[in-house]
Amino acid sequence: MPALCSTVGTLEKLARDDKSSLSILGRSVMHDNALTARILRVVNSAIYSKGNTQITTVSRAAVILGFDCLRNICITAKLLSSLLENKNLSPKVYERLLKLMAQAFQAAVLAKMMLYEHDEEVQEQVFIAALLHHLGESAFWSSGGELTEQLDAELNKLIHVKDQHALIRKRLGTTFSQLSLGIAKNWGLGEVLIKSLTNPLEKTPETQSIFIANQLSEVLTQTEQDPERFEALIAQASEMLGVDAKKFRKKVIRCASATHKLVDAYDAKALGNYLPTEDSLKRITESEEDEKAQEADKLVRQNDASIELKKLKQLTRFTVAKTDFNLIITTALEGILDGVGVDRCGIWLVSPCRKKLQPRIVLGDDVETMKREFSVSLTELNNVFKQCLVKRENIWVNDPNSKTWRAKLGDYHRELVSPKGFVLCPLVVSDKVIGVYYADRVTTLRKFDDESFDSISHFAQLANVCLSVSTR
Repeated sequence: MPALCSTVGTLEKLARDDKSSLSILGRSVMHDNALTARILRVVNSAIYSKGNTQITTVSRAAVILGFDCLRNICITAKLLSSLLENKNLSPKVYERLLKLMAQAFQAAVLAKMMLYEHDEEVQEQVFIAALLHHLGESAFWSSGGELTEQLDAELNKLIHVKDQHALIRKRLGTTFSQLSLGIAKNWGLGEVLIKSLTNPLEKTPETQSIFIANQLSEVLTQTEQDPERFEALIAQASEMLGVDAKKFRKKVIRCASATHKLVDAYDAKALGNYLPTEDSLKRITESEEDEKAQEADKLVRQNDASIELKKLKQLTRFTVAKTDFNLIITTALEGILDGVGVDRCGIWLVSPCRKKLQPRIVLGDDVETMKREFSVSLTELNNVFKQCLVKRENIWVNDPNSKTWRAKLGDYHRELVSPKGFVLCPLVVSDKVIGVYYADRVTTLRKFDDESFDSISHFAQLANVCLSVSTR
């Protein structure tokens, strides 16, 4: 904390002195080589970089980014080195500190995003204010010692926030927010931070954005997220900004990715374990409107003879002229998805080592899960996917949980496929099997019939002919 205080004091002194040269900034603040390296990595990251030229000095960074922006980067970098590199904390207290810092980073990115229509100076002010909003609490936990360990253990036994605040006041004689306010005033950390701590409900864009961003971050970084509270905060923020709630929700999801990139730039990867991912956000951000849209999608994907015929005609034209691999596959999969009427379909290609089948192109529902989790080992003798490759036959698995198919799938793959069955067809190019086509109706839980199986097989066989022509 003294080191962080010294850095802030130096920066404030330079900010008030119009005659100070930028080279003094480099000499005064960046005497720590590790800290200098961290700051230069941040200013050259995609988040802050404003051109193709590499920034190699702190003074140059001040010219390119502006003093206020560089000041905040310096404070953030020093904050991380001061708090997170403490080796004297117990594992549980250190974990609490990591969670708190991750929450602060997420809040800072959200607050800055919420004021995207304001100028950069205001955005930087709310960023650093949101980041330092819990500085008093961070300072306490980073101090270590018997008191921090006792308080951590006692807080873990309490569920309600009011009880936790009462315990903190009883043990410390003050609150964490009062500690933060005292540090902010004593160190001169800016009017925006002080206002957000003294009157968090003040109706100014800066204070409101910091307050809501902290509330949102608290919800998003919890192990058990609260969708109802999240939606209430989304509504409150979108009303404040005058934007559509659905659009703002998408911005919040994109902020998750931006926050991960930012902590990586600061070389604080340990915080990433406590930050929400885009996937986890999408799971709690599905509104009733989204669910209705998904229900509509389920109804659309019935058998459509006109789409089926259109895609078959396109593939037929590909049999007489060389065509791109991806175009052939995409056309066939679109015919299976929207023509035959399935919920998802794709191709799995044999890996270079010939030991795995890996998803290459997937269309329909739950695509990201399929791409991320659905790889198939080919080392198992009775595997149905391997059977499709070796015997070059179209396979209709009508009941994955039946005695017939259970041994040929394994528990892991039965969880990923539709319980109502799926279809496999070999992907053959010039008489060489390189993968399989896959299709199921996992979302609507419909079974296949003979006609659907024949149609999927037809698309796969015609696509194989097109692929063989394209490689001649």
